[in-house]
Amino acid sequence: MNGPKVLSSGLNLWTSGRSRWISRLHDGVGGKSSCSSCGPKVCIVGSGPAGFYTAQYLIKARRDVEVDIYERLPVPFGLVRFGVAPDHPEVKNVINAFTQTAKHSRCSFYGNVAVGKDVSVAELQQAYHAVVLSYGAESNRRIGVPGEDLAGVHAAKDFVGWYNGTPTSRELRPDLSCETAVILGQGNVALDVARILLSPVDVLEKTDITQPALEALGESRVRRVLIVGRRGPMQVACTIKELREMVNLPNARPEMVAADFEGLTEAVKGLPRPRKRLTELLLKVAGEEQERRNEASHIWSFRFFRSPVEILSNPENDRTAGIRLAVNRLEGSGEGARAVRTGEVEDLACGLVISSIGYKSLPIDPTVPFDSRRAVVPNNLGRVHQAPGLYCSGWLKTGPTGVIATTLNNSFDTARSVVEDMGSGMLDVSAARAGSQSISRLLEKRGVKPVTFSDWEKIDSVEKGRGEAPGKPREKLLTVEEMLQVARQ
Repeated sequence: MNGPKVLSSGLNLWTSGRSRWISRLHDGVGGKSSCSSCGPKVCIVGSGPAGFYTAQYLIKARRDVEVDIYERLPVPFGLVRFGVAPDHPEVKNVINAFTQTAKHSRCSFYGNVAVGKDVSVAELQQAYHAVVLSYGAESNRRIGVPGEDLAGVHAAKDFVGWYNGTPTSRELRPDLSCETAVILGQGNVALDVARILLSPVDVLEKTDITQPALEALGESRVRRVLIVGRRGPMQVACTIKELREMVNLPNARPEMVAADFEGLTEAVKGLPRPRKRLTELLLKVAGEEQERRNEASHIWSFRFFRSPVEILSNPENDRTAGIRLAVNRLEGSGEGARAVRTGEVEDLACGLVISSIGYKSLPIDPTVPFDSRRAVVPNNLGRVHQAPGLYCSGWLKTGPTGVIATTLNNSFDTARSVVEDMGSGMLDVSAARAGSQSISRLLEKRGVKPVTFSDWEKIDSVEKGRGEAPGKPREKLLTVEEMLQVARQ
């Protein structure tokens, strides 16, 4: 994920020429409105960046719209809380804007409500004029090779969730007693994982990383991290910011394979600027003498032109002992280059394999169209195919691509479709809908007690208080039970 500069520029572009909407954001912030019950009611499923940006646009665009956000967990903010690396606190500053949206008089938050389980999408559609699905990508893409279910093999989503405090990843307990870890994938998440594995503990202990993860990393014996990609340096998927952080990592030195960079000095000249800068930095790192880093105790390396074939096991304990990689060559050039196996393989010894080959959305309800091959809800500009009044935004709409600024634009586009449909009559908002009143009654009958935003603020306060003594921004509550206990005090 990119930092606040990219996010800020995206917001500035959107708000320029629309100053009349900015004042509307503060319309009635003092308390929830009770006089606009006849206005359009929109329900958003998911409280990550896609959900909040969709809500933000809708509230600014129409003075009469009411937005309710439903979230499966008791806590909001999705991947900003559970996906952004602990040592990237500046990226989490978007939470301030999301909080402002959540406290708007025409916005309400209902946590601890699992749509598809506690309440169906059809029931939401009966209660609201429009339903926007923004619940993101909560599953992992499988590697698809023998041995991927061995002990010592983890999906990056689960590993990230472990050090970021996702309740479902609390019991992960990765074995960090090996010397070498292999990460499959070369995107920003892969580099986040590599950086966390190699960062000095005294750097991490001032972040909001979970205490169990901090203690495990303090005892880690991992000294070498190999970051594997099926294509070459000119196709690497990370951003230059993430690569610079790896280059500047204390007590760690890069180790590249010189042959991977042959011919790149000439090829880089015609590249688009972002790709050119990234490749030039890779070339610089690969070509530099690393004398000043010879004493570094940790090593990281990109391994290009490699694809996983099999995770190798230790026959004595059935744990991960290594990985077999196919050696690839490229057909074509640039972003469209395709990796083709040469028939050669190589084996690497390692005790930990982390797969960072992508997140995947899951179907939420059998009534909602879902493209299982692409793992998205089929849509046109956020309008779900053959489902009037149903929309989607974020990764559920596009697949898991881009940074926070990408999600901002994606979500604004969906919200714009909702507003256009209200204005054109494609979305009938003339008849009143009960909105959260009817859903609250259903949830009460089913024994589900939602968590409000003020309840979340109790959790927020407790977490910040727990972090004060060790000098951390917060110490997260790690179970849903703990969260609910604090919320209901």
